[in-house]
Amino acid sequence: MIGRLNHVAIAVPDLEASIAQYRDVLGAKVSEPQDEPDHGVTVVFVELPNTKIELLYPLGENSPIKGFLEKNTSGGIHHVCYEVDDILAARDKLKATGARVLGDGDPKIGAHGKPVLFLHPKDFNGTLVELEQV
Repeated sequence: MIGRLNHVAIAVPDLEASIAQYRDVLGAKVSEPQDEPDHGVTVVFVELPNTKIELLYPLGENSPIKGFLEKNTSGGIHHVCYEVDDILAARDKLKATGARVLGDGDPKIGAHGKPVLFLHPKDFNGTLVELEQV
């Protein structure tokens, strides 16, 4: 069902410092910041030859990243994102096996302009999983 790794998301306490670190220290191509109000985050993508790193920074007081950073003040890996061909079929198959889809179960449009869903970390070895339709 899952395809390639789309990205690894890292929550960061200082977006500008993280951008500079990836761009200036590691020499990576880094996108411009993009606000995603529906998800409560500002995102930046670090382009790698085989995948992307998504830097997440809180957008607004109700951002889910804000709570994550309160517990992990230095930041850290927030989630992994896998590609799927059909997000609704993937959702239905996962739910049939007892996996929990977060939110109301309906896909939202993610930072790449494609439908995404999140799966409960307790069902996947403590890892928040994002599925993105390609």
